[in-house]
Amino acid sequence: MDETAEQGGPRERELAAENDRLKKICAALIERVESSGVAGGAPYAAFEHAVLLAEQVRERTEALHRTLDELSQVNVRLRDEIAVRVATERRLREAKAEAEAANLSKTKFLAAVSHDLLQPLNAARLFTSALIEQDMPETSQTLAGHIGRSLKDVEALLGTLVDISRLDAGVLKPDIAPFEVSELLDVLAEEYRQIAASRGLALHYVASSTVIESDLALLARVIRNFLTNAIRYTSSGHVLLGCRRRPGGLEILVGDTGPGIAEDQLGTIFEEFKRANAPSASQDRGLGLGLAIVDRIAAMLGHPVQLTSRPGHGSAFSILVPNGKLSPAPARPVTTEQVPAMAGLVGKRIWVIDNDPAICQGMAALLGGWGCQVVVAPSQPVLERTLATGAEAPGADVLIVDYHLDETEPDGLTVAVNLRRRWPGLPVILITANHDVMLKQRARELGYGCLLKPLKPLRLKMELMRLCEA
Repeated sequence: MDETAEQGGPRERELAAENDRLKKICAALIERVESSGVAGGAPYAAFEHAVLLAEQVRERTEALHRTLDELSQVNVRLRDEIAVRVATERRLREAKAEAEAANLSKTKFLAAVSHDLLQPLNAARLFTSALIEQDMPETSQTLAGHIGRSLKDVEALLGTLVDISRLDAGVLKPDIAPFEVSELLDVLAEEYRQIAASRGLALHYVASSTVIESDLALLARVIRNFLTNAIRYTSSGHVLLGCRRRPGGLEILVGDTGPGIAEDQLGTIFEEFKRANAPSASQDRGLGLGLAIVDRIAAMLGHPVQLTSRPGHGSAFSILVPNGKLSPAPARPVTTEQVPAMAGLVGKRIWVIDNDPAICQGMAALLGGWGCQVVVAPSQPVLERTLATGAEAPGADVLIVDYHLDETEPDGLTVAVNLRRRWPGLPVILITANHDVMLKQRARELGYGCLLKPLKPLRLKMELMRLCEA
């Protein structure tokens, strides 16, 4: 008890005693609270920590509610965006369907137009080839040669247009079959030997009889582009066409002694409308689409293409084709040495069925120039009536028939089947502008030859000689 309390009256001493008693109670309560806390810890600190945690929980709960509100708003915007994207996707699908329909329509239109264009072009090529083989003054021969080359340019441009359209539309399907590579290269060698000679170049050809497996028409398109470019960009020297055996198949190679291709152009010349820079007077004939078509066809066939070049020394393009296996006893192909010899066709009886009068006249002129006895007709009944009124006994060494005849007449395959019932074993060559794979397979199964329009006279000559000597 302090001094003031001791000196005061009874009331002050009483209050002081009460104060002491309350202090003792408070100390006891504090001690009890602390003794009931966490073992080994500071109970009051734990209490403060609990209060702090409660405050943090409250704050985080409020933040969570705010986040949920924001997420709700984001979800609303997201649903709106999804609705917009769904509508956009629907419009894109509709636009894609319209584009595909337009592309298919374009492809069908180009196919129809190309067929109509190929008919007179085919006739013109036949007439020109027949004219070139006639005895004419040198001036006339030169003019006829110019006409023939111009027609070849038209054919190449038209073929490029149709090929690009078919490749883009995905309607060009490969017709894979085994054949001797000489069946392809012998024709190309003879054809491009003449073209190279007209440019003052020599074409060296290394023949091969290796059997490969590919689409003959599409592979021919690739090799033609190689040869055309080699001759186009080579001003002097020679062009090489040959084959090399590789572990993965047969490599068909076209090399030249031209200016070569700069290293910075090697990766771009296979793009559309890209051409190597070369000072050639005939360079303007190209559209820069040839190697783009080569790249697409090779990718579709699965045949790797390779390019090597040294500026100032020349270039070499090659394509690797897998080996194949022929059925037993294939017909022996005609070699290039046999092509100039016309004796093999002199006197051969050839029937031609085509509903285009110009083509019939052109075939008669061309085949007649080769020494053949030709009978032309627009249909099977007309041919049979012509044969019935003829003085010679009916029969032919080869039948050449167009696939698309008049709408009221059966197609060329049916006509050939009908005629072979009467003349068993009659050799048949089907002529068509239709590149459908099933048609070529059907003709091959029937044992018929199949040539595409516009008809290449050299290819026809070699096929005729093959069939006549079989």
